[in-house]
Amino acid sequence: MAFDWLKRRAPRVAERKDASGFIALQFAGEASWSSRDYAALAREGYMRNPVAHRAVRLIAESAASIPWLLYEGRREHDAHPLLDLLDRPNPRQDGATFLEAVYGHLLISGNAYVAALTLDGAVRELHPVRPDRAKIAADANGWPEAIEIDGRDGKRRLSLGSAAEGGALHLGLFHPLDDQRGFPPLEAASTALDLHNAASRWNKALLDNSARPSGALVYAPKEGGNLSEDQFQRLKQELEDGYTGASRAGRPMLLEGGLDWKAMALSPKDMDFMEARNGAARDIALALGVPPMLLGIPGDATYANYQEANRAFWRLTVLPLAGRTARALSGFLGPAFGSDLRLWFDADRIEGLAAEREALWARLGAAGFLTEDEKREAVGYGPKGGAR
Repeated sequence: MAFDWLKRRAPRVAERKDASGFIALQFAGEASWSSRDYAALAREGYMRNPVAHRAVRLIAESAASIPWLLYEGRREHDAHPLLDLLDRPNPRQDGATFLEAVYGHLLISGNAYVAALTLDGAVRELHPVRPDRAKIAADANGWPEAIEIDGRDGKRRLSLGSAAEGGALHLGLFHPLDDQRGFPPLEAASTALDLHNAASRWNKALLDNSARPSGALVYAPKEGGNLSEDQFQRLKQELEDGYTGASRAGRPMLLEGGLDWKAMALSPKDMDFMEARNGAARDIALALGVPPMLLGIPGDATYANYQEANRAFWRLTVLPLAGRTARALSGFLGPAFGSDLRLWFDADRIEGLAAEREALWARLGAAGFLTEDEKREAVGYGPKGGAR
């Protein structure tokens, strides 16, 4: 693009700029933030940000891989219709895929909904409901009593209660300002998400334009003189239209008529650009509860090694999420299959805790003051030769 505005004869005006041939243009404004609804968080976080995408998948897939245990009082069931339902909740999803969707909705939206389908009074299927399609309906006192689901044939209303009645389950993370809906972890990291995504877009735009920095124009003609008001405004408008914004970052400029370019932008080293980007990535991982070391983010030395970070991830993030879900499903599905049924996870079959489990067994094996049955009870087993 060539600036031909100096070739045009500008009308003579009395007012002149007092810049003595120097034009310093600074384009600044308030930061632009993404929306905070489910669709925006899913798009800008899970679908466009590699850190958030990997963190959500890591949590959801890890929690969905945990085997279930079913207790009736102190007795454990090896086989039960409730376990069969969780193993195959509906014709298109197995148990792990179903739970991965539930956990993903919970992490991105702060809310997860499960709809139960009944036939002849028995629960036959469980389906995850996308959070942006569900709306909580309250009674006259403001207490949640049902969810309304937007479908192709209009809205469908499901009561919040037992699955035996074909109702729905609502899982929500704590929200300090809302009594009905949960608070999404990704919203707490939304500023870091915008910063990380903007840094990636800026880098791409800068590379597309030969990585040239921004700066200022200097007007210093050999014969002296200043710009007229009309010339100044035309130059400013052409700069704003053609050279501002991330999509135009570093676009080369063709100068003539006494114009000179002076680079004024800070270098990546001055801005500590990569550290700011890594800091945003660490904030995203922190909000979701994933040690940055597990995501390959540099600069994190919180844990001594990868194995220690992995144990902390399971103990502090995955198991509390699985425990919350187990208690919610117990209250939702238990009455439909019998009284006093309780779901829990089988921590002994989690590969990520194998080292911790081996250390516990070694300590118990060396404890000569405990009997064999006491040692078995300490690791969750019943007396030798008896029921667990």
